[in-house]
Amino acid sequence: QVQLVESGGGLVQAGGSLRLSCAASGRTFSRDAMGWFRQAPGKEREFVATSSGGTYYAESVKGRFTISRDNAKNTVYLQMNSLKPEDTAVYYCAARLNGLGYYTKSAEYHYWGQGTQVTVSS
Repeated sequence: QVQLVESGGGLVQAGGSLRLSCAASGRTFSRDAMGWFRQAPGKEREFVATSSGGTYYAESVKGRFTISRDNAKNTVYLQMNSLKPEDTAVYYCAARLNGLGYYTKSAEYHYWGQGTQVTVSS
């Protein structure tokens, strides 16, 4: 059974940093596209970053967030720096099987984690 488990969320002041982790089990994801999405209250889920060979970011986080992966640990990370109050959301990890491109739509991913809350105070 494939499972994605996020961790690392919390409360941080504006300008601070957090690192989210997503541990995968039930499958080796080294050849799969991995992504991070977020959903703020009252808003739709939006793309944040993806890793599939290379990396690709939403404009709103480019230069502040970094996605990385440790295939030996079957884990993907999201390093978030210079956080802003508008980054407050539930952050979700997602996996697309055998993905070789840059996938930015929720429907393109096959597996999802349960989410982790990130709150940035002003």
